[in-house]
Amino acid sequence: MLISTMNDIPGYEVTEVLGEVFGLTVRSRNVGSQFGSAFKALAGGELKGMTKNLTASREEVIGRMVSEAEARGGDAVLAMRFDTSEMGGNWTEICAYGTAVRVRKL
Repeated sequence: MLISTMNDIPGYEVTEVLGEVFGLTVRSRNVGSQFGSAFKALAGGELKGMTKNLTASREEVIGRMVSEAEARGGDAVLAMRFDTSEMGGNWTEICAYGTAVRVRKL
């Protein structure tokens, strides 16, 4: 599966547009990580546990987006983006989305 944040892929021609596809997850932080993060935030620096969780979440939503694109018969996703939002203070929604297409190598 080719994934591009651009609206096209150099060297490929879009032969069919299959529509918008999404991958979505909602994650909650456990009490321990929230507590540790609060102390780390006071001192400054990277919150490594949170970074690891966000990285895993992004990989998960990309996989879900790719699965939806494949189910529609796509072999590429164009204009892929991430969106995140906080929900209820403890929950984070992470979404990957783009346009599923069929492409042909030129």
